Amino acid sequence: MKKVIVIAPHPDDETLGCGGTLLRYRSQGVAIHWMIVTNMDTDFSTDRFTAREREIDIIQNHYGFESVSVLNLPTTRLDTVPVGEFVSRIKSVLDRIEPDTIYLPYRGDVHTDHRAVFDAAISCTKWFRYPCIKRILSYETLSETEFGLNPDSNGFRPNVFVDISSHLEKKLDILSVYASELGVFPFPRSIEAVRALAALRGAASGCIAAEAFMLLKEII
Repeated sequence: MKKVIVIAPHPDDETLGCGGTLLRYRSQGVAIHWMIVTNMDTDFSTDRFTAREREIDIIQNHYGFESVSVLNLPTTRLDTVPVGEFVSRIKSVLDRIEPDTIYLPYRGDVHTDHRAVFDAAISCTKWFRYPCIKRILSYETLSETEFGLNPDSNGFRPNVFVDISSHLEKKLDILSVYASELGVFPFPRSIEAVRALAALRGAASGCIAAEAFMLLKEII
């Protein structure tokens, strides 16, 4: 059975980056899995922690994830986590799931957590350690990918487009669960901005709405 895992630095990255694609996989009977790398900062109240746990439960039910793995690493401080520990935690999840397809954040995102997740996850994808992994893609995350202004980077240049026309509204409904993370347009993490990006990617690929990815590796 085909198994897909999305690795999200923070809850909501999975929906922003590939929510429609996950829904499409699920509609096709593919087993989908969710890895959440960070936990909430200790500055948040107990009520906010409880609310976030409830959000994660709701999101899991919406997608029908086969599993949700939370690594509980410190948000915004992943660059302080020893690399060996970071890699080991990701490896333990991959050992258990044995996915054939992995979705990762883009290496050029402005958020340091996204870059740290990419680097740690990529080190776990060597073919001789994980022959099950056949496909690795990077997703784009509004408010992170488009603000990665490193002049030495070529930027996010998608070469895989997934038609999510029949799943866009469901993706937006799921995104609305993360109400505290959303803002009023033109804030990047707004319903209007997400819909606009889906339309833009759709226009680039000949469909009403799409999500775009960079294919990093594929073994056929």
